[in-house]
Amino acid sequence: MGSNSSRISDLPENEYLKKLSGTESVSENDPFWNQLLSFSFPAPTSSTELKLLEEATISVCRSLVENNPRTGNLGALIKVFLSRTKELKLSAECQNHIFIWQTHNALFIICCLLKVFICEMSEEELQLHFIYEEKSPGNYSSDSEDLLEELLCCLMQLITDIPLLDITYEISVEAISTMVVFLSCQLFHKEVLRQSISHKYLMRGPCLPYTSKLVKTLLYNFIRQEKPPPPGAHVFPQQSDGGGLLYGLASGVATGLWTVFTLGGVGSRAAASPDLSSPLANQSLLLLLVLANLTDASDVPNPYRQAIMSFKNTQDSSPFPSSIPHAFQINFNSLYTALCEQQTSDQATLLLYTLLHQNSNIRTYMLARTDMENLVLPILEILYRVEERNSHHVYMALIILLILTEDDGFNRSIHEVILKNITWYSERVLTEISLGSLLILVVIRTIQYNMTRTRDKYLHTNCLAALANMSAQFRSLHQYAAQRIISLFSLLSKKHNKVLEQATQSLRGSLSSNDVPLPDYAQDLNVIEEVIRMMLEIINSCLTNSLHHNPNLVYALLYKRDLFEQFRTHPSFQDIMQNIDLVITFFSSRLLQAGAELSVERVLEIIKQGVVALPKDRLKKFPELKFKYVEEEQPEEFFIPYVWSLVYNSAVGLYWNPQTIQLFTMDSD
Repeated sequence: MGSNSSRISDLPENEYLKKLSGTESVSENDPFWNQLLSFSFPAPTSSTELKLLEEATISVCRSLVENNPRTGNLGALIKVFLSRTKELKLSAECQNHIFIWQTHNALFIICCLLKVFICEMSEEELQLHFIYEEKSPGNYSSDSEDLLEELLCCLMQLITDIPLLDITYEISVEAISTMVVFLSCQLFHKEVLRQSISHKYLMRGPCLPYTSKLVKTLLYNFIRQEKPPPPGAHVFPQQSDGGGLLYGLASGVATGLWTVFTLGGVGSRAAASPDLSSPLANQSLLLLLVLANLTDASDVPNPYRQAIMSFKNTQDSSPFPSSIPHAFQINFNSLYTALCEQQTSDQATLLLYTLLHQNSNIRTYMLARTDMENLVLPILEILYRVEERNSHHVYMALIILLILTEDDGFNRSIHEVILKNITWYSERVLTEISLGSLLILVVIRTIQYNMTRTRDKYLHTNCLAALANMSAQFRSLHQYAAQRIISLFSLLSKKHNKVLEQATQSLRGSLSSNDVPLPDYAQDLNVIEEVIRMMLEIINSCLTNSLHHNPNLVYALLYKRDLFEQFRTHPSFQDIMQNIDLVITFFSSRLLQAGAELSVERVLEIIKQGVVALPKDRLKKFPELKFKYVEEEQPEEFFIPYVWSLVYNSAVGLYWNPQTIQLFTMDSD
């Protein structure tokens, strides 16, 4: 950095970095800072580049950790940055490239240093590095600035107040990344942090008034998905002779010759993958999720979560209750569109879950949309591609469906939306199917996948709960959806018989040998019987509430009627089997009267006629099936590690050595 480095390997010996990290104090007014900050390279775009940069600079960073308590050079660098940010907005308006470029470089260095400091020391030790103040002879004042809090407030101002232009794009991304780094102390603790200095700064004092403005800005960054400017557009055009890793730029400041230090050369950046086409949107979303999942202080609730829970649509003119702090308005239509388009990423799905679960204004708005297929189809595709997704992503998608199916209006409307040619569904060509039938197919497929692979009871329970919520409003089920409902019951029936046989054999074995530990088949049997009963309740709910709308389900029941025979007299299922048995018996009798060799069309015609003739009062009424998603106690134990794993795995902006991570286990590259 400065004028001597052309390769990453040169950085440990760079004269400016050595001076910054050395034993000599550098005043904030020293011309040295102009020289140090006069470098340019494209922001690293992959964990490999970031790892390379960190490895090259770690010795410099550790020298600063050792010497800064005596020199205060970190504080001087921060003061240089803080003084520059006061003129940043004006510089953006005046298109002052050089000023913004150097300010960005200052923040970039601060972010790199801060990351190492946080990794190497406790928050209390870190705070001491930020409150250093050089004492002149005869000055015994104990007053000192808290530069940590001042820097954090400055970053919030920068994110919310600086207009987003080509020349300010990278400094906006860097400010957001630096805030994420501020909060990254969580990564180096196995337990969820419930008290933290950075949390205290964010929830009290001068940072607090920026809460709603910051959340709103981060949401709009996600909505807009602004792509970065073309390489070189934000600094200076590359000279015509190229110059590889090293080329000069004429200037009247610093040394007159600036080295442009590049990672691969200006303009050589690999094309970003679609989900990372907007680093600003990606980092904004990650910071928003980190803030939303901060634990409450002992006496103050998380204000960022409060803001997320209470914001309203820009078209809503009703006043905010005085009891709601940090309130703001945002365009719900734009937010809905962005959420629909971005569901390929874990973080976008987690944001959708957070908003649906915590913000009643958003939930009401989404459920009133007439184009819910735009939101539901990406969620179904996540579940359909369960083999390619991590388990957390699948859980979030499933819980979103469960929350949506709590609404009867949603359950009715999805059967009115007709879809054509679902290309990603490969088990069968679906030229035309309702959204409701497709949802049933995907959820059943998820259950079957879980039965054969992961065997996660939590996943089973939520899948069945979503089907149960929908069952009373099943309408015009596609014949394939009806078949799959009965096929799932068939699979469960076979599994039940197998476990029952194993339990019987185990019992016989235990009579002959008391020394060998035996599997707990009784528990397995209990679990499978719970699932079978749930499936019977789902079928029963459909028959009781919407028999006349679902001839295909009756057809599938009759075709596989033998499956249900063994459960008619089973004490766990006798009550719920009454209606199913009645329907099977009633329609079997009518088919028998119609004669043999009936076509599918003729059978369906007889079923439709029979539905009218079947007395409804003969079907026993059961309590309505309704399951509501309830967040588990201490949800932060799940969500905080999940959010930080997303930050850790993000390919934009940040890299942490996997060997230093304590919050979760992560294989090193």
